[in-house]
Amino acid sequence: MSTDCQQAREALGARLRELRLTASDGRLTGSALAQRLGWPQPKISKLENTKQTATPDDLRAWSEETGRPDAYDELLARLRGFESHIRSWRRQLASGRKPVQDTHLDAHADASVFRGWETSMIFGILQTPDYARHIFKRYAELQQSPRDTEEAVRSRIKRQEALYDPTTLPPVAVGAPLPALICPPSVVAAQLDRLSGIVGLDTVELGILPLGASLKIPPFTVFWAYDDSRVIVETWHSELWIEDEPSVNSYLRTWSTLRESAVYGADVRQLITAARQALTA
Repeated sequence: MSTDCQQAREALGARLRELRLTASDGRLTGSALAQRLGWPQPKISKLENTKQTATPDDLRAWSEETGRPDAYDELLARLRGFESHIRSWRRQLASGRKPVQDTHLDAHADASVFRGWETSMIFGILQTPDYARHIFKRYAELQQSPRDTEEAVRSRIKRQEALYDPTTLPPVAVGAPLPALICPPSVVAAQLDRLSGIVGLDTVELGILPLGASLKIPPFTVFWAYDDSRVIVETWHSELWIEDEPSVNSYLRTWSTLRESAVYGADVRQLITAARQALTA
């Protein structure tokens, strides 16, 4: 998460604490405020220490029970300020690709389940080093960013350790039709071989949309969901980090709808085999 966003979270928590300590009828302990609100006491601490994100209803109740209903609009504005935030590529890539990959590595480490949607390339968590290397080089040219390709590749590949960790819930990846030829055919062939090996893992569910599949909605936006609390949407100029519950739920519904049109298991393996043969036809 960006420093600006974390600072905004901390500022909201500090403001909630301030309202509790300066309540209109006297200083309130966390337990006393929790009792007034009918909440479990740990929720007060979590909201003040940014371990849990408040909802608008939480903020309204907090402001009313501390005798400061006039503070609600201010609290809501603070919440809206960090629920969704744009991380421009220009700023993110000022020091190269590795810091961006490290951020996503942390996001994976904090999540139990990963859901993703890609439209034309392989998920980063499933890429071979050569495939990732070519992708990073192409994007460095496009975005005119520093080239720290090998460092970025190592960070991206490290993320794949989660694929072999049986203590986590299954990372779930649903992709669009098989990858476009954005790398040399030999690199794509090796990447397809890698995908074929992934199909048998019990920690991954890999789905692919067959060409000509019947779709309920158009599959256009690339996004990844971490648990049920965060979605990252990638555009040409930025990443959009989304954490407010209604928007996250919208993307999860989108993912579920696209998932219904994908094939899995042996059908995926057949698609990969056909695509692999087509490369050398």
